Amino acid sequence: MEKKSNLLSIILLSYYSKERINTCYYDIKKLLDNENIPFEFIVMDDGSNDNSYDIALELEKRKDNVKAFQLSRNFTSHYSVFAGLTVCNGTCAIPMVDDEQQPYETIVKMYRLWESGSKIIIPHRITRDDAWIDKFFSNLFYKIMNKLSIINYPEGGADTFFIDREIIDIINKQIHPINTASITEVLRLGFSPTYLPYKRPLGINEKSRWSFKKKIRLAKDMFFSSSNFPIKLISNLGLIFSILSVILIVFYIYIKILGNNEFWKLNIPGWTSIILAISFFGGLTLLSLGVIAEYIWRIYEEVKNRPGYIIKNKE
Repeated sequence: MEKKSNLLSIILLSYYSKERINTCYYDIKKLLDNENIPFEFIVMDDGSNDNSYDIALELEKRKDNVKAFQLSRNFTSHYSVFAGLTVCNGTCAIPMVDDEQQPYETIVKMYRLWESGSKIIIPHRITRDDAWIDKFFSNLFYKIMNKLSIINYPEGGADTFFIDREIIDIINKQIHPINTASITEVLRLGFSPTYLPYKRPLGINEKSRWSFKKKIRLAKDMFFSSSNFPIKLISNLGLIFSILSVILIVFYIYIKILGNNEFWKLNIPGWTSIILAISFFGGLTLLSLGVIAEYIWRIYEEVKNRPGYIIKNKE
């Protein structure tokens, strides 16, 4: 495909999407053709076990601006994003899911913002129809992230973006896509992101394909890849308790040598306080070791230099 200076790469994050691929393509094509926006449509299948990839290949045969790829297994959508960025030819790109929770009109708005000079545009929902418990934990998570990490997320969080070719090249060449999230790496780069709020269309009740296990993994990846707060907390607690220990040692040495033992009740065994102290510091030690182990494990995964994803060769 001939590269154009204003070509938009749309990366469709496909996972069991057989009913949606064609609909998504033709809806976006109608919109972008009316706006005179040239685009390529990249279907990145995330290891679906149905015929989603076959449908994407059929669409690729019929349309010159469609390319279909499949990962060797299900790596989750953020790794599909990294994979899609390596094969796109556009001077700008946006990863999208096929559930229509983000209105396609936002693509045009972000494209115009990019034409006006924005390198990174972050769309984020300002309304959501999720269950109250999902909204509560989602909002709580992003508030914690904004307080404890080096990255500031928009209200309600964000999981996709519209980026310039400069950002695409930086991600492809300098970011190792493992144990992280694409949105985290994009926001970490700076470039004064532009935020685009939007309202989720009514009547969209697609069941999330993110299991609880996947959500926990993503939350851990986002937190530990962008925050060193746990390590700093452990260091500060260690320093504080070390100072307190030295003070107590000096204090009780003084009492033993110069003080009144009967007054301080040193002749009565303090078994309750001892048990409480052992339990508290034992739990604190295990928690600290667990946090340190989490960082060490991530370092270990990095030094093995394994790929975050694998794109299968076409037969």
